[in-house]
Amino acid sequence: MKIAIIGGGITGLSAAYYLQKELLARGLSGEYKLFEASAQLGGKIQTDYTNGFVLEKGPDSFLARKTSAAKLAKEVGMDDELIYNTKGHAYIYKDQKLHNMPGGAIMGIPTKVAPFATTSLFSPFGKLRAGADVFLPRSQSAKQNEDQSIGAFFRKRLGSEVVDHLIEPLLSGIYAGRIDSLSLQATFPQFAQIEEKHRSLILGMRQTMAERQTATSQEKDSKPKGMFQSLRNGLSSLVESIGNHLDEDALYLEHELEAVTPAEEGSYLLRFANGHEEHFDEIIMTTPHPQIANALPDMKNSQWFKDMPSTSVATVAMALKEEQLPSDLDGTGFLVTKGGGLTITACTYTHKKWEHAAPEGYALLRCYVGRPGEEEIVHESDEAIKQTVLADLNHIVPIHGEPLFTRVTRWTKAMPQYLVGHVQQLAAFREELEARFPGIHVAGASFEGIGLPDCISQGEKAAQVVAERCNTPEEIGAP
Repeated sequence: MKIAIIGGGITGLSAAYYLQKELLARGLSGEYKLFEASAQLGGKIQTDYTNGFVLEKGPDSFLARKTSAAKLAKEVGMDDELIYNTKGHAYIYKDQKLHNMPGGAIMGIPTKVAPFATTSLFSPFGKLRAGADVFLPRSQSAKQNEDQSIGAFFRKRLGSEVVDHLIEPLLSGIYAGRIDSLSLQATFPQFAQIEEKHRSLILGMRQTMAERQTATSQEKDSKPKGMFQSLRNGLSSLVESIGNHLDEDALYLEHELEAVTPAEEGSYLLRFANGHEEHFDEIIMTTPHPQIANALPDMKNSQWFKDMPSTSVATVAMALKEEQLPSDLDGTGFLVTKGGGLTITACTYTHKKWEHAAPEGYALLRCYVGRPGEEEIVHESDEAIKQTVLADLNHIVPIHGEPLFTRVTRWTKAMPQYLVGHVQQLAAFREELEARFPGIHVAGASFEGIGLPDCISQGEKAAQVVAERCNTPEEIGAP
């Protein structure tokens, strides 16, 4: 059986790694090839190593509680490279002022009374409205298990002030989307489950956190750790390690897929932009959704793909000497509320969050620009973006002199937006795919989560499904 994996980002790499592992472990026949359109593996994972700085152009970490990324890193021999972020407080920039993010707020949901009651981020009415969650009944959507937007859900429970000044900046940093359009079921179904189980989000989150702390305290190594993990030598080192575990002859770079055509006996002909054509029995497609829609144009539900929006964003990393920053700089960074008068949406003091990111005596700031309806900045020149970001920063974190160097990285149409109804649309798409194109599987950031652990889990799941279909107990064939 011949298997094609389309896309060499973290989803495709994970699919290849786990497929190879499954086939070998089961003694199954199978020959896989991984095709990547660009000249390098890794997709959005790109690490810049300059003058001792470890600078991530794409994602810089992953949630520790989602264990698939750490598990994969350990499997490819990177146990000693795994690190946790330095714990520190963050700020919200609102009304031309930095406000402490309330302690005990989990994704904006208050779990501690004192920090929330004393914060300057909300008005007295806003605090009372959020506290009303403790008394409100379950929403009608929870009772009927209907999808709704993240914004609508949290506004009903906690009120608009908490949503606009805390939850929206937090979640926009993850999805770069409009929370009043993003699907709750597709992004944070656990909050709907908490409302269904506990009625109150505040009470439910308190109990959930208490249970989590009890479980953590019972572990052998119960030292407090950060929420995120990364790798000491950058996330590109994970890409390299996975690649080193794959059959070198199975990796095909600069192979952009143009079309998939059904062929004889259930196989498919893959045609690439460079003229390469080849037949395969099984295909795992991990590319962004527009490419999949173009490769499978006759599908009724491919129109959903074409209509799914994606946001363009840019990251702006600035390397500095510590003496160029205020001596009293604290915390790990800040988020900016929408309508806050700034172009940047957030800034991370990367050297404070990740000790490996900058040499001793130096600093690294990483800023973000681009949000739905405000994406023009992403398409301006590097110098224009740099000057805009510097002007914004100087309102909050005055910088003395010019950065040692700046890296601007654009991600055009790179953040898929899971709109309300995404889960139902995806189910319909998969059903049609199975009926019309059996043997073609889809996985990746356009489907069931955009974070690294989500993408890795999808790649592993797709590999297991394909391995189950390779049921001939023979030695794996060489690609």
